[in-house]
Amino acid sequence: MLEFIVNFLSNTYVSQSPLHTRKIDQNIARLQQYDWFQTIYYDDQYRSLFFANRHVRKYLQSTIRVKRMMKKKQAQARFIRFLNKQL
Repeated sequence: MLEFIVNFLSNTYVSQSPLHTRKIDQNIARLQQYDWFQTIYYDDQYRSLFFANRHVRKYLQSTIRVKRMMKKKQAQARFIRFLNKQL
């Protein structure tokens, strides 16, 4: 809960918050345990987004979002729609 509040406040007051590469990589590793994520992660069309797109990396930086994607199909579908918009 504290992490959520800190993330919210830092994103509210700092428009260009730095990306935490280690945290993003950990969240990607967590998601790679799931078949639906592996399918999009290894698709050439999406793969470059995970490394080069700042918006996708910022999305994956949120542990709360990642946990939702691990549990809920709706969050997974929302993430895929988000990726398609970034293409």
